[in-house]
Amino acid sequence: MKKILLVLIFSTTLSCLGKIKEEEKVDRENKKEYVAFIKEILSKRNTFKQEYIASSPEEKKIILQKARLYLVSSIGTELFPYWYGTKWDFNGTTRIPKQGKIACGYFITNILTDVGFDIPRVKWAQSASEVFIKRLAKNKIKRFVNKPIENIEKYLVNSGDGLYLVGLDSHTGFIYVNKNKVRFIHADYYEPEKGVVSEKLNSYSPIAYSKYRVIGKLMSDEMIESWIMNKRIS
Repeated sequence: MKKILLVLIFSTTLSCLGKIKEEEKVDRENKKEYVAFIKEILSKRNTFKQEYIASSPEEKKIILQKARLYLVSSIGTELFPYWYGTKWDFNGTTRIPKQGKIACGYFITNILTDVGFDIPRVKWAQSASEVFIKRLAKNKIKRFVNKPIENIEKYLVNSGDGLYLVGLDSHTGFIYVNKNKVRFIHADYYEPEKGVVSEKLNSYSPIAYSKYRVIGKLMSDEMIESWIMNKRIS
């Protein structure tokens, strides 16, 4: 009986070790892919920069629009998924998707820094979200107090496709609007083990239950030009 028990324990241990090693391998591959994708984005930025410098005022407008569409799509459809499943922690500061833990503010500033925005990453991550929303969205800001979530979604759909930041009572995250579909992407403290998730606005999440919401639309011409030319935003 003891021999059978020992065999079972040994088999279970080997199985667990094998699972851990497999997870570590997946994490390493995820990191390599993430780093490679970031390099791809920064390389594309350099291409935009060369074109922008050599262009006329009218051509600059076209380049800004091309760069905006590229960056919003890259973040919304390709970059966010790398982070899904990264666990939330109030003190989380990891720079690597799915390794360590991440707080909601650091998730925002990590993403923006990784794609090439020159911002005060740590300072903003530790500040009230309205501070950096004002700096990034400028006059494209809307505040809601005690409004139903349906009003928020209607406003976002009417405001058009794009990437938004939202500040809540005690939380912050991205909102991605694409073809009238609205998703809230954030490091979720409601379910810390799930961590970074993409969900509907009316799901069980901070955006649905927050009394105060401040929303700013990102990627104005000014913000995109700062990205292309690597100008400091502070």
